[in-house]
Amino acid sequence: MTDTDWIHASLIAARPQAVGALLRWFRDLDTAEEAYQEACLRALKAWPQNGPPRDPTGWLIFVGRNAALDRVRKDSRLDALQDGSAPSDLDDEEAAVADRIDGGDYRDDVLRLLFVCCQPDLPATQQIALALRIVSGLTVSQIARPFLVSEAAMEQRITRAKARIANAGVPFETPGPVERVERFAAVAAILYLMFNEGYSAAGNPDAASLCDEAIRLARLLLKLFPAEPEMMGLLALMLLQHARAAARFDATGEAILLDDQDRSRWDPSMIGEALALIDKAMRHRKPGPYQVQAAIAALHARAGSPDETDWAQIDLLYATLERLEPSPVVTLNRAIAVAKVAGPEAALAMIDPLGDRLDGYFHFHGARGGLLLQLGRRAEARMAFDRAIALARTPAQATHIRAHLDRLTSS
Repeated sequence: MTDTDWIHASLIAARPQAVGALLRWFRDLDTAEEAYQEACLRALKAWPQNGPPRDPTGWLIFVGRNAALDRVRKDSRLDALQDGSAPSDLDDEEAAVADRIDGGDYRDDVLRLLFVCCQPDLPATQQIALALRIVSGLTVSQIARPFLVSEAAMEQRITRAKARIANAGVPFETPGPVERVERFAAVAAILYLMFNEGYSAAGNPDAASLCDEAIRLARLLLKLFPAEPEMMGLLALMLLQHARAAARFDATGEAILLDDQDRSRWDPSMIGEALALIDKAMRHRKPGPYQVQAAIAALHARAGSPDETDWAQIDLLYATLERLEPSPVVTLNRAIAVAKVAGPEAALAMIDPLGDRLDGYFHFHGARGGLLLQLGRRAEARMAFDRAIALARTPAQATHIRAHLDRLTSS
């Protein structure tokens, strides 16, 4: 970790709590975001010289609040507040201010902020996009990818959502039991997408923290909905995926495919907790998309070796998921199982019709190239891999595709 990496990590970790507390104070999303960004800029100047404050989140809330009030007072031609970036450790003063801002322990503000963003009068896509932007700090590009839309379209969704919340005079308070039930599905979807962003960007220094935060919030959400089987399924799915983190990349950062991973490096405690959650969820006999995905991940986790994987059952589970939640990405994932059961030609026939909808999706072209390579259609495979490498989001993805291209060249 470099001299400034710890600052970057602290700012990312503090964002949800700080923005949530500032939002409750100013009751305006744009003002809260701007206050947090100003506090971050002052932290980048002050912390390298003075060292980290005792409570970075409290520091950011305190300084962000003062910066926003300073701006308001300047606009009103009143006396500006004293610059809050000078002290390196605000000690009890910053903690007291944080408590007054949040009316309690601001560290519990993240779920509250998620529920606030999930206003029922907003379309579901706007609710989720807004929360991913405000709470998680994901970029517009990162949010647009799972929705398979352009950055411009996603930017418009987020802007419209902010405007509707501002015009509606939304109360930024903890939703009651009825409101929480109404917004549960949207909040769960946010955590799912947050985790997936961290999982797919593994190898990036911020990826693990994003996965950890999604799991932490999922545990809190399960406490709010302890009898909800889909919540059990969602947490189980996250744990099963994250349990493989130590085995997914080699020492050089190159991705290791599932079949090639050292399964002894998978985290047995996470897997055990997840399997218990799945068993508990299934007893409710209310299957849902998260439970089905967790069941698929569980089949991989239970297999002692790649040859022991029950691909036929995985295919059936994906077929169920297609009925519950049809999407081209689900069909693409099912095709991988079909290739194992019925061969690459059957799988290719499944995914070729998805080309128009998934043309900008890295995994589509990577999977298609792999199937074409198995069928000996080398020229077409090269074209698919070239397209995939152009869409790679991380060095690990690019390295994986280059390995395929190198094998095509050398053989």
